[in-house]
Amino acid sequence: MAKFSVIIPYYQKEPGILRRALGSVLAQTYRDFHVIVVDDQSPYPVDDELAPLPAEARDRLTVVRQANAGPGGARNTGLEHVPDDANFVAFLDSDDLWTPDHLQNAFVAMTQFGADCYFASITGGDAFYYHFGMAELERSERAVRLFDDPLMIELPELSRVMLKNWSFLHLSCMVLGRPLFETVRFEAELRLAAEDVLFFCDSVLAARRTVLCDAAGAVRGEGVNIFHSIDNDSPQFLKQQFNTWVALDTLEGRFQGRPDEVASIRSYKQTARRQALWSQARLVKRRKVPQVSLLARWFWRDPAILQSVMQLAVGKLVRQSSAN
Repeated sequence: MAKFSVIIPYYQKEPGILRRALGSVLAQTYRDFHVIVVDDQSPYPVDDELAPLPAEARDRLTVVRQANAGPGGARNTGLEHVPDDANFVAFLDSDDLWTPDHLQNAFVAMTQFGADCYFASITGGDAFYYHFGMAELERSERAVRLFDDPLMIELPELSRVMLKNWSFLHLSCMVLGRPLFETVRFEAELRLAAEDVLFFCDSVLAARRTVLCDAAGAVRGEGVNIFHSIDNDSPQFLKQQFNTWVALDTLEGRFQGRPDEVASIRSYKQTARRQALWSQARLVKRRKVPQVSLLARWFWRDPAILQSVMQLAVGKLVRQSSAN
C-alpha cells in the first residue's frame, strides 16, 4: 500500500520522545509511507505515547510488541513485518528527528539513479561533533557527483572510506531497497556495540548502487536514548567492548584480500582491547573485582588480548619509572 515502510525501534524511559519522532515522520513532504513501531518491551509504555495522536496518524501506524531484544533485534522484527508491496525501508531511532524532505530526497535518489542503498547526512548538537556530511567526503575522497541540489554523490571506494571513518553514516539516515531489506539483517546479539557498522557494511557490499546525499536527513537526539547511556565506568562497558570486538572480527572476515579495509578493522579491534583493559584496570585501582569471567571468554576468542595486557603493564612501568 505504501512505497516506504518506516521502522522505529522503541525502548525509552521518558515520555514524549516517540511522539516527537513520529511528528517528524508525519511532517514529511513525501506522503506515501507507513510506520512500523517495534515495542522492545519499553519501560515507558508505547500506548501512552500513541494515545494523543489523531486518527489519521494512527491509521499509518502498526505496533509490533516483543520481548526485549535490543535495537538490532527490534529492527530485525520490523524488517520481518514489512508489507509485500513496500519498495523501500527507512530507519528512524525513536529519539531522532527527520528533516521534512528526507523521504523525498531518498525517493529521488533511489528511483532516478537505480540505488538500493541510500544515506543522507545527519546533524546534531555539539555532543556529536564527530559527524560530518557528504560534501566533506566529496572534497576529501574520489567521488562521482550525481546531482547538485541537493548534492548527491557516490564513492567508487565506499567500503574503504567507511572503514577509515564511518562517522558520516547513521541508521536514522539510511534507506534500503527491497533486494537488501529482504536479505540483510542485524547481528542482534551484538547489542550496544557495533551491530550497526556491520549492518552498514553488509548492506553496502550487497548493494547494486549506494547514493550519498549531503542534505541532512535527520537531527540526532541528545542524551535521551537509553541505548547510548553506557560510559567507561558502567558495568556493561566491558560487554559492549567485547561485542564491538566480535562485530569487528566478523567484519574482518567480509574483507579478506582487501588489505586497506583489514588494516582499518584491526586498528579498531586493538582500540576495543585497550579500552576494555583500561576499564578493568580502573576497577582494580578502586579496589573492585574485575570482570574475570568475561575477560576469560574474551581471551578464549582472542588470545592476542594478552599482548595488549603486556603493553598496558609495560606502559605503566615506564610511566612509574619516569616519575621516579
